[in-house]
Order: sequence, then C-alpha cells, then structure tokens
Amino acid sequence: MQIHQSWQGLDPSARGASCAMGNFDGVHLGHRAVIDLARGPAPLGIITFEPHPREYFAAEPHPFRLMSAESRANRLAKLGVQHLYELPFGPELSALTAEDFARDVLAQGLGISHVVVGADFCFGKGRKGKVADLQALGIKYGFQVTVADLVTHGDKAISSTAIRTALSEGHPRDAAAMLGHWHRIDGEVIHGEKRGRELGYPTANMSVAGLHLPRLGVYAVLVDVLTGPQKGSYHGAASLGVRPMFGENTPNLETYLFDFKGDLYGQHLSVAFVDFLRPELKFTGLPALIDQMAADCTKARQILTAL
Repeated sequence: MQIHQSWQGLDPSARGASCAMGNFDGVHLGHRAVIDLARGPAPLGIITFEPHPREYFAAEPHPFRLMSAESRANRLAKLGVQHLYELPFGPELSALTAEDFARDVLAQGLGISHVVVGADFCFGKGRKGKVADLQALGIKYGFQVTVADLVTHGDKAISSTAIRTALSEGHPRDAAAMLGHWHRIDGEVIHGEKRGRELGYPTANMSVAGLHLPRLGVYAVLVDVLTGPQKGSYHGAASLGVRPMFGENTPNLETYLFDFKGDLYGQHLSVAFVDFLRPELKFTGLPALIDQMAADCTKARQILTAL
C-alpha cells in the first residue's frame, strides 16, 4: 500500500483510484461496507485526514481516537487498499468550501474516478456539504458518487462512539463484534521502570497517548510482534492503567507475553484486547501483587487457549 500525504503533485500512477472517504477511526464494519462498495476495476483508495478534524478543532477535551494513524494504515493495508491518501487537515484544507474540496482535491488533485461515503458524511468549511451536494458536484466534475447505508449491530447503528462506549465499560468482545476484529493498540516498545522484570513478569511497555482508553485494568490479550527477530504471534496478559501500587498516574500499556524470551525494546507490537479480567487494584504488598499476577496469567491462558 502506498501512503500519500498530499493531494498535490501526485504521480500519475496514484491518480484515478476508486476511493472510500471518511475518518475510518477503528475501521469498523460500517467502514468496511463503505470500502467494499469502492472495490472495482480501478485501484482501491482511501481518502482520510490526519490529524482527525476533531483533534484539529480541539472540540474534544479528552483523547477519543480508537486508532493511531499507524494502526489505521496497518488495518487498511490488510483490507487490500492500494492507495491511502492521508490528507493533512489544517488551515488550508479546513478553509475549502464543499465545491472547492470537490474540484481542487477530489477532481483535480487526486483525479478520482469514484468516491463512496456513508449516509451521514459531511464535508467542506463548517461541514456544510452533505451527500446530496457531493453527488451533484460529482456530476459537475466528472466522478461517480455512491452513498453507503449505515450498518447496524442489533438495533443500533455501528459507530466509533458505540465502540468507545463498549471499551470504556470493559466489554472488548462487544467492541469486536462491531469492529469485525479485536480492538488493538499498536506502537513501539519503550523503556519503563522495569518493575515487571524484578517481579518475574517482564513486560513490554507502550504509550497510549492520544488514544481513547478502554476500561483501566488487566486483560487477556493477543500480541503480534510486528518487527525484529521475534516477529510472530503470542498470547499474553496486559495491564492498562496508572499503576496505583506505585503511585504513578500516567496511563500506559504493559504487556507480558507468555513463553517469550528476547528483547523487544524499539520493536513494534500490536496488542489485541480479548477479555477484561479485573480492574486495577492497590495491593498491601509485593507478595499479594505477585500472587494476583500469577492468577491473572492463569485465567488469561485459559481464555486464549479456548479461542
């Protein structure tokens, strides 16, 4: 998959794609339906925005993203996307009217042949452009427009908001049912306090900055090591939280990989949340913490073996 971070000066081979357009946070089943409608004889493309427009306008006081840009790109590549147009959302793009965007970005810049959007898609300055406007502008500027119906789960529309709610309540399987895959946090393994190693449970530490956090606590997880000599898939248990036992308050993700030996510092991991085991606890001492960690790992092994 090729990633393009501008709509200007594209190589001719990157033009003419059939594209799905939106933010694609989580790449859930509703997004998959939009993407599938864009498949055809032309190369498959995705038009999205980085940073997320809601981040740019600072409308959200707390992190809300389900995925980093890296994680989103990894997921889209698995779906067979050939061109990811990750358009820089800033003063220039946000100032374009709906017609300016259709003409300058979609038609002249990207040269798209077809674009698919969800029924609730809005675009242009002030989000004034609606799907009917996009259809009219497609006729005017020479590209086809398809509008995808909303996808439901039970009696509710699948949305990033509903997925965030499921994760916040500690229900990763409910989130997975709407996503069509396990919710994952991807990123580089960073140096931590190395307390896990001292306790007999060495962990891979990852930052969760900028992401919506699932319920804090301990999870059974599936782990893909994406880079390095230990590349592969593993089972594990992960603690997402602020480590109350040690008085710290910056959330991070600490993952213990079962039956693993090796150095993961600087490597990239993808951690999939399968089941919530328990909330964060503050223990009376290290022996009680170690006993609980052993119980957590036993329970996680049972859950993951049964998948």
